[in-house]
Amino acid sequence: MLENLDLRHVMVIDIETVSQYKDYQELPEPMRALWDRKANYLRKDDETNESLYPRAAIYAEFGKIICISMGVFVASAEGPMMLRVKSFASDNEGDLLSEFVALLARQPADLILCAHNGKEFDFPYLCRRILINQLRLPIQLNVQGRKPWEINHLDTMELWKFGDYKSYTSLNLLAAVFDIPTPKDDIDGSEVYEVYWHENNLKRIVIYCQKDVVTTARLLMKFKSLSIVDDEDIVYVGIEA
Repeated sequence: MLENLDLRHVMVIDIETVSQYKDYQELPEPMRALWDRKANYLRKDDETNESLYPRAAIYAEFGKIICISMGVFVASAEGPMMLRVKSFASDNEGDLLSEFVALLARQPADLILCAHNGKEFDFPYLCRRILINQLRLPIQLNVQGRKPWEINHLDTMELWKFGDYKSYTSLNLLAAVFDIPTPKDDIDGSEVYEVYWHENNLKRIVIYCQKDVVTTARLLMKFKSLSIVDDEDIVYVGIEA
């Protein structure tokens, strides 16, 4: 499949998510009771429902999206392949998702979306939060009623598995294996809650999210046995916030 993949038809995406509220005490009823029920299945040793609350970010019912970063490949007639990176970031998830949905509406229906662990996390999370915000699902994300071969989603983690279902391989590990600059040179996913809710530093999270997009794009190029895009060939076209 990858041999015939035209990178110009691919959009690489990554999302960053946090809990909907700063801490457990702010949870309204009945969401607090529902989180308690969820946390009962997660709790280990001396953990409490309150201490587990930052993990609400990974569940679309209890979390929200604060950043979506996208990268598209651009062919140059006189030079190497380039990558254009753009982000939507906002404390208001509805506004952020509206912008993202509008962007996808301007793209071809057969646009290929690519993410690392996207089929397990990014794509379904986006769909759920789009519906919760009462927006129409973009055709590129709507998989309901479609046959597997009709779904234009690429997942670099799935590609790396080669049919192996036993393990999760992080983007950071694959970056190291393929000698790609690490995207985790500042923060990692476990620190997003702290940076957002306590440091109030959304811009730092955007930069981290964009690094994941660049790394995923480079990994996809490695999978195609191509030279990765150089830093000087990456164009950041701004942040919509």
